[in-house]
Amino acid sequence: MPFIEHVWDLDLERLALERVVPALLVHGFCYVDGLLGEPAGDLVLEQVMEMHRSGALQDGRLAGSVPGGVHRSRSIRGDQIAWVSGSEDRGCEAISFLLNVIDHIIGVCASRLGSKKIRERSKAMVACYPGNGTGYVKHVDNPNCDGRRITCTYYLNKNWSAEEHGGVLRIFPKGKSYVADINPLFDRLLFFWSDRRNPHEVQPAYATRFAITVWYFDSEERAEAKTRFRDLTASGLQPGSSSR
Repeated sequence: MPFIEHVWDLDLERLALERVVPALLVHGFCYVDGLLGEPAGDLVLEQVMEMHRSGALQDGRLAGSVPGGVHRSRSIRGDQIAWVSGSEDRGCEAISFLLNVIDHIIGVCASRLGSKKIRERSKAMVACYPGNGTGYVKHVDNPNCDGRRITCTYYLNKNWSAEEHGGVLRIFPKGKSYVADINPLFDRLLFFWSDRRNPHEVQPAYATRFAITVWYFDSEERAEAKTRFRDLTASGLQPGSSSR
């Protein structure tokens, strides 16, 4: 792809070691701007917009939600989502490249973030807030040890103004006296711990807002969670997800 040179010029290993690892260890979150560059980011955005135009995105659901609970769900999270593996034959090539870049960064970070074994990740969740004032109330991605260790969200919103469009991701770092407001700007990649250290919310969005999120798992905690949730899964209940 024509944008590979730009990405490798960023020196992903230096980015991981000098910025992402220290920020996660000290603050619990970190974001990087200009990750792919505009040509590559445009290709990712076009693929996400095509998914949106084609009707591939469906209303996000809450953990344990059941038919009849739609109105309650929409009052808590107002996004539309689709899951992408990155290995699809057509229509996801740029998204796949993005995932490879994030994988590389996390691969460098993993052994330097304590004893946790970060070896796998979720599929990518492509999410759209349609701009009708919906958001996602304050929550924690992994409140119950489901294995998710690091949340990575890539934003795709050009000419975004928080004052006009809203849609800010607000993080409430545990034990800190401040909040962190992250604007969902085009080609920005955000990292943060998925557990109770980082409650967060998506404030109401008044313009169409796109993002792609993946979660990286601690393999031991993930295996324990799969065992613990086996009966719930058999009953048709699924551990939940969230979107930025």
